Amino acid sequence: MEDDLQPEYELKSLRVRKLGPERKRFGSTTVRLESDVAEMFPDAESVNEALRFLIRVTQQNQVLASETLNTVLENTD
Repeated sequence: MEDDLQPEYELKSLRVRKLGPERKRFGSTTVRLESDVAEMFPDAESVNEALRFLIRVTQQNQVLASETLNTVLENTD
C-alpha cells in the first residue's frame, strides 16, 4: 500500500486522544493519585471538591493568622 507520508514523519510517538464526553477540555491537567488516595475518591469531581475545601480552609486560616498577628502587634504598642 502506498501513501503520501514523508519518511521523516514519526507517527509511532503520537497518542490517541479520547473522543466524546470523556475527552478532557483544553487546559485541563492530569494528576496521578497514589492508590491509597485514589481509593478515597470515586471520581474527578470528588477530588476537586476536596481540594476546593482544603483551599478554603487554608485561606481562612491565613486570614485568621494575619488578624491574630495584627492584634498582637497592636497590643504590644
